[in-house]
Amino acid sequence: MQKLFCGISFGDLIFLTLMLKKAKEAWKVWADIPAPKRGEIVRQIGDALRQKIKVLGSLVSLEMGKIFVEGVGEVQEYVDVCDYAVGLSRMIGGPILPSERPGHALIEQWNPVGLVGVITAFNFPVAVYGWNSAIAMICGNACLWKGAPTTSLVSVAVTKIIAKVLEDNKLPGAICSLVCGGADIGTAMARDERMDLLSFTGSTKVGKQVALMVQERFGRSLLELGGNNAIIVFEDADLNLVIPSALFAAVGTAGQRCTTARRLVINRPGNYVEPTIVTGLPHDAPIVHTETFAPILYVLKFKEEEEVFAWNNEVKQGLSSSIFTKDLGRIFRWEGTFPDPKEELYLIFVCRPKGSDCGIVNVNIPTSGAEIGGAFGGEKHTGGGRESGSDSWKLYMRRSTCTINYSKDLPLAQGIKFQ
Repeated sequence: MQKLFCGISFGDLIFLTLMLKKAKEAWKVWADIPAPKRGEIVRQIGDALRQKIKVLGSLVSLEMGKIFVEGVGEVQEYVDVCDYAVGLSRMIGGPILPSERPGHALIEQWNPVGLVGVITAFNFPVAVYGWNSAIAMICGNACLWKGAPTTSLVSVAVTKIIAKVLEDNKLPGAICSLVCGGADIGTAMARDERMDLLSFTGSTKVGKQVALMVQERFGRSLLELGGNNAIIVFEDADLNLVIPSALFAAVGTAGQRCTTARRLVINRPGNYVEPTIVTGLPHDAPIVHTETFAPILYVLKFKEEEEVFAWNNEVKQGLSSSIFTKDLGRIFRWEGTFPDPKEELYLIFVCRPKGSDCGIVNVNIPTSGAEIGGAFGGEKHTGGGRESGSDSWKLYMRRSTCTINYSKDLPLAQGIKFQ
């Protein structure tokens, strides 16, 4: 079959174009619905997912490979984000600012961007879409989802559940559309100007390509890319917390399909990698700085706090990091703030750039598993994107500064007068 320049077949292009057209038409309907009502629909989606949570968890385990409890946990995360989005649907708004001109009002207005494309990775085939779609929907956006080609059954099952809720409310199912396919579909989505925001989760290598394609058309992107998380343990740490956290770091991804050194692959049916602990490497070894996406734990010895903090920050990734300590001062230094001793009662906090430069900074807990109330994402080669809680909803909207003159005069800003 003849191919286009980006590698997509004409048949796939026609299908994608049809889905984009349907999603754009559905958005016009969805955007006109008041935000609290949109929140009610998202609440129903959460309830529908909750009713199917064990079935979906089993499907995640079957198709993706992670254990059943983690599959259920992933669906639960989507449910939780739906609950979060319901409350948010009644709180979105911009400030009314004081105008310097008499008889004028200055308002920040937030509006939906339109159509949000969501490209997710195989390792979290449900939760990542949930973070994006629930928040994007209450903001008034339609969604077009392309899941990983290796987890298409999960994508189809979730989309069917959402579509039924929408259609039961006499709304077009295309508000949450789905396309299945490989990198050619993702490339077409990145290049298509009808895609108002593209949220991409995947490797840093592919993320760079996506960012360039979207930027080339002056589009908007949200990137959640690679991680390479460090756990730093000081000698005053509580070993009752350290040991299970280290074990989780070493074996937590053992059920995921990975590509790594051949000697680590377990000779048994399925795709599994043996958890491995590696010692004796220098902190700047290339393999230590590489996201292997496998259950490999590198153990490095350090002497000073400042030294090991620098090691954490020298890697290109900046997703999550954690220290184990009972030292209160070290905790604040790690988080990037510390009490200024010149201020009475240490009530004033100032920036300390030598702390962790990651987007997620933990103390006495592992580096994985984030609550939905806080923004999720990382710095540097992790992409700089933020999903889920806090003010991440702003990424799914566009801001307009609105000035309203309700007087009978026409004063200019900055007191300018043309005479």
